[in-house]
Amino acid sequence: MENSSRQIMTAETFAGLGGGKVAYVRSLKSDQAKSLFPGLPPVAPDLQLWALLGADGTPIMLADNRDAVVMNAHEHDLEMVSIH
Repeated sequence: MENSSRQIMTAETFAGLGGGKVAYVRSLKSDQAKSLFPGLPPVAPDLQLWALLGADGTPIMLADNRDAVVMNAHEHDLEMVSIH
């Protein structure tokens, strides 16, 4: 039986979650990072990097180690969430 009172969030509502106070860390390769960080200088292919992203996916920071992006999140009072 389907629940007819179920509400669907719009993309705009979903993107606004966190109100600029929630962020997550994402592991990515250097070739993936170029699409999120267009000003990224040339880096070795397949280099493991870590990105700090806002709840809406907005790129905040890129580093070569996870601890650096986590520290940056804490310095800016961002609440870290886990995504799977």
